[in-house]
Amino acid sequence: MSNNLLSSINSPNDLRQLDVNQLPQLAQELRDFIIDVVSVKEGHLGASLGVVELTIALHYVFDTPNDCLIWDVGHQAYGHKILTARRDNFHTNRQLHGISGFPKRSESEYDAFGVGHSSTSISAALGMAIAANLKGDLEQQHIAVIGDASIASGMAFEGLNHAGVTDANLLVILNDNAIGIDPSVGALKNYLTAVKEGKNPRQNNMIKSLNFDYSGPIDGHDIQAVIQELERLKKVKGPKFLHVITTKGKGLQQAEENQVQYHAPGKFDANTGEIIPKSEANLPPKYQDVFGETILDLAQKNEKIIGITPAMPTGSSLKLMMDAFPKRAFDVGIAEQHAVTLAAGMATQGMVVFCNIYSTFLQRAYDQVIHDVALQNLPVIFCLDRAGLVGEDGATHHGVFDLAYLRCIPNLIVYSPRNEMALQNILYTAQLGLEHPIAIRYPRGRGQNTHWQTPYQTIPIGKAYCIKEGTEIAVLSNGTIGNNVTQALENLNYPEEIAHFDFPFVKPLDETLLHTIFSKFDTIITVEDGVITGGFGSSILEFSAANKYHSSVRLLGIPDEFIEQGTVLELQQYCKIDVTSLEALFREVL
Repeated sequence: MSNNLLSSINSPNDLRQLDVNQLPQLAQELRDFIIDVVSVKEGHLGASLGVVELTIALHYVFDTPNDCLIWDVGHQAYGHKILTARRDNFHTNRQLHGISGFPKRSESEYDAFGVGHSSTSISAALGMAIAANLKGDLEQQHIAVIGDASIASGMAFEGLNHAGVTDANLLVILNDNAIGIDPSVGALKNYLTAVKEGKNPRQNNMIKSLNFDYSGPIDGHDIQAVIQELERLKKVKGPKFLHVITTKGKGLQQAEENQVQYHAPGKFDANTGEIIPKSEANLPPKYQDVFGETILDLAQKNEKIIGITPAMPTGSSLKLMMDAFPKRAFDVGIAEQHAVTLAAGMATQGMVVFCNIYSTFLQRAYDQVIHDVALQNLPVIFCLDRAGLVGEDGATHHGVFDLAYLRCIPNLIVYSPRNEMALQNILYTAQLGLEHPIAIRYPRGRGQNTHWQTPYQTIPIGKAYCIKEGTEIAVLSNGTIGNNVTQALENLNYPEEIAHFDFPFVKPLDETLLHTIFSKFDTIITVEDGVITGGFGSSILEFSAANKYHSSVRLLGIPDEFIEQGTVLELQQYCKIDVTSLEALFREVL
């Protein structure tokens, strides 16, 4: 291993000492290193493998960190992290107290901008470039590397539209591999494919028409060609756009052939690429599959049902309906704002629209939820997957703000099922016809019941339930975190002093039951897997204050800080809402 180049590279300065002819060897070593670590530690794979040559070329040509390099989405930045002084702790990627799976300003001076959601790189890089101009620095370079699924998002267009009328030193690199997490969709993708295949005449170039100096498409795996073009562009002033063709998963045959599966494959054999199978037998279903199978079943019986997802057909399991009813289920690309208003438009025409968006991504469409859906009281059914703590993706992806940011919106029903049967039944209830829009939030990962497919039952809106009677202390939980409460009480042998209530509806609240609870119990504890500030517990405190009750109310949930990456259990322990912490708390109050 004496001639291993990667082991001697602790910063891009070391990289720039290499001869350009050594770089293909370095690219091979970097690929092998990513494959070796991710095969054992898990994480995102295909995206980073696809940009190995581009990553090396960027740090070779540009003076990072003085030149600003911004990655879009960020799961394509593993090679960038390894070359920028994080090789030796890359094995801690996505782990508690380890490095983040995404670029993060507080982690490294080479991470010019924190990213995790898509389509932010052009705006951020343009902001930096304009600031450099104002400071009189006309030499500093600003590079945004954006994947093609991200460039179809409205925000990317907003950035391009503004950049085209500036003289900013901005280079937008389109990493064009025709796939985000699922295959890219839409007219823009078709346009880029035509450009790639030489079927689109040069004068018909939409990027040029936005005032960019356009070059490409070039082969993103030909490192010499990429370096040559970057060296040329470095001397060109103003907004520039380089179109680079890459293969997602490059260098690992299975990852090239199964790009959806190898986006984040879990553990696999580093030599053969074979995914190490997890035993799936007799396990409870993933909540996404409860959604996917239920909506498919309901859609077969109700032809007004429509499914919409912004670029998450596989992750949300809407793909089951898309395969069965391609005319009634839509992947609109990474375009959450469009997804919500499209759903609103369909709802005005009497369609029953299930709009499935990850909780963290619905944040991107907040205005549309208020202005286009709730204000007009259109009965759109929002299915918020990945609600609560999501684990290793960390702060950019936790779905912990939804209860707080949705609870304040008039007309909106907010519901968190405690288990798979409740999710199935609320989906059934919603498509029977509600007078208001509803947000149904459920977590990432598996439920608890293998036999969840029971006959449908209608769920009365706004009703809460007593799960366990008690004499002195009432525990009120919302959603699946209530299962931790149940387990903690079981471990304590179901103490008769503690009662447990399931409040699936944060809005409307079951005030009738609350009056009973506050009249009977002096101590009330609320438990949620969302932020304490403004969430479910806050609504209970507001009720208590408005009705002049004097019971003591204690709120458990996510503290007022951004929660890092780690396993869901580790993060629940940190927030003290895991089974063991709850058990200790119940012992203490008893």
